[in-house]
Amino acid sequence: MTNFDSLAPAMAKALEKRGYTTLTPVQIAVSDPKIGNADALVSAQTGSGKTVAFGLALAPTLLKGEERFDRAGSPLALVIAPTRELAMQVKRELEWLYEMTGAVIGSCVGGMDVRNERRALERGAHIIVGTPGRLRDHITRGNLDLSAIRAVVLDEADEMLDLGFREDLEFILEAAPEDRRTLMFSATVPKEIAALAKNYQRDAMRISTAAEREQHVDIEYRALLCTPSDRENAIINTLRFYDAQTAIVFCSTRAAVNHLTARFNNRGFSVVALSGELSQNERTHALQAMRDGRARVCIATDVAARGIDLPNLELVVHADLPTNPDTLLHRSGRTGRAGRKGVSALIVPLSARRKAERLLQIANLKANWATPPSAEEILRRDDERLLADATLTEKIGEDEIETIDALVEKFDARQLAAAVARYFKAGRSAPEDLVEVSLEQRKPRERSNDAIPAETKRPRDSFARSTWISVSVGRKQRAEPRWLIPMLCRNGNITKNEIGAIKMQPEETFIELSADASDGFMGALGPNSMLERGIRVTVLEGMPDLTPQFYERTPGEKTQRYDKPVRNEERRTDWKPRGDFDKKPGFAKKKDFDKKREFDKPEGAAAKPHWKDRNDSADKKREFDKPEGAAAKPAHWKDRDASAQKPGKPFGGPKPFKGKRDEKFAKSEGGPKKPKPKKFDRP
Repeated sequence: MTNFDSLAPAMAKALEKRGYTTLTPVQIAVSDPKIGNADALVSAQTGSGKTVAFGLALAPTLLKGEERFDRAGSPLALVIAPTRELAMQVKRELEWLYEMTGAVIGSCVGGMDVRNERRALERGAHIIVGTPGRLRDHITRGNLDLSAIRAVVLDEADEMLDLGFREDLEFILEAAPEDRRTLMFSATVPKEIAALAKNYQRDAMRISTAAEREQHVDIEYRALLCTPSDRENAIINTLRFYDAQTAIVFCSTRAAVNHLTARFNNRGFSVVALSGELSQNERTHALQAMRDGRARVCIATDVAARGIDLPNLELVVHADLPTNPDTLLHRSGRTGRAGRKGVSALIVPLSARRKAERLLQIANLKANWATPPSAEEILRRDDERLLADATLTEKIGEDEIETIDALVEKFDARQLAAAVARYFKAGRSAPEDLVEVSLEQRKPRERSNDAIPAETKRPRDSFARSTWISVSVGRKQRAEPRWLIPMLCRNGNITKNEIGAIKMQPEETFIELSADASDGFMGALGPNSMLERGIRVTVLEGMPDLTPQFYERTPGEKTQRYDKPVRNEERRTDWKPRGDFDKKPGFAKKKDFDKKREFDKPEGAAAKPHWKDRNDSADKKREFDKPEGAAAKPAHWKDRDASAQKPGKPFGGPKPFKGKRDEKFAKSEGGPKKPKPKKFDRP
């Protein structure tokens, strides 16, 4: 029995043709005739059929009781999606849903040819699906006419705001007619979405079919604890263990996507990458390969995989932990869609266990904590799949009898069984051998809504029985406790409270460990007893020799702030206090050669007299030293002979010429003044 009675006949036929027998809760809610043409703010779980839901919600507004659309002209509806992949996916869904109505659906997506989109808009379309940036570009250029718009749909509105499309969305909504219908669909409704709805919707109805941030009932969450060095191996074993028909691995950066893609290709996985640095054509081919079955693993970033729907997606692996609970829900929502079961596996290094616990607690999710599948578990799982394979139980066809008889006659049963097993396992990557992690030691605490208690610190007297280890780095290798301690905790599966004294030497570092943690520490390091960066760990039999050691620095070696200086009294045996040393032969300061002193004169030379006793007769030429008979220079200037002056410049006489300055002076003394010409007077 179907519940399509309230739908338009064309919509009901399209759903039946697609194989729908019933509608999801969100589809029933938005297609209720009571809503009519009202605005709506809809929040529903990821994978609950929101695309078909707003397609059904738009039908009454666009068709207005008719069964088919008229000839296409200016668009009647606008659907905005955050990413190219989601926009193209929405277009495909609306094409089969509106197939019986004769609707023309166009797209305006970034990365596609603008000229083709412009020609399609000129031909006309009933519904346009696009991304915010490209839609705004077409509106600005005058290619997209919004005068006939009856409804606007914002799909994944929260993601569009996170990606920084607020300005583009506001521009598009303000360009659309005010009497339009606005529908907003989002997995969550944060404050930003509520504010946007308040500004651009009129008396919007709030539709929520499930509690926000509620755990998806069809998704099993698993937190797999591993050492940091085994992170990539844990991902490989997880993919091998579940052997999903389609799986997606989420990374936080494009560089991580490229690295894992190369690594998994080398291990024999059929992998495609999906990141923002790829062109639209490359991304389309990658998704098509996943849909066709040519690839089984997609490695993607959060933005690139937002909203995509891959068929039969059974496994989601979080190679890098999500940054917030919303991202965790959106990632995991790629699986467990439309009633199908799925697994969401978080790869949790020991150093990130606390972060994973807080993330799951805030998202209100309960995960099963375990270790990644071991090599033995994967091999046993392969045997179970082989025994359950349908090819072993199918009936023998008549055209196969001759070949089977020939094989049975030539080979025995064990040889044939071995050939079947080898053929089944051919092309599958060998599982990785992982370092064992103790869940008892790293068991997550049961948390409530109360404040998280502080970690209980180990009393320092617990080091009465301790074990000393030697680490093959010291001062010369620029070792520091601030990075040694986290390295020991990550690789040795211990906490900082189990580390005691740290004694740094020139070539090695002695570290005290609690006796209870020493055995587990060396076991976590493995048979090679190696830390990161090629650092080797050695267990000492007793307490090390902690006598202070001093070493000579090589020329040009940097002085570190934690280096101990070499004391001079231990470094030199012939050291004496300053002032008691003997001058070397010929020793003299530089100034002794530069300055000529009085006692350095030759013997018998007369001493230089004091300046008061000097005879100035040789230094100064005075008036009374003139030749005899010369006239004395007059003392005052008035007594000078005017005839001795230069011609034309007699003392006290008139000046040889009369300048403008003198004329001005004469006028100021009482002469006739000439009126000053004004600026506008002309001669």
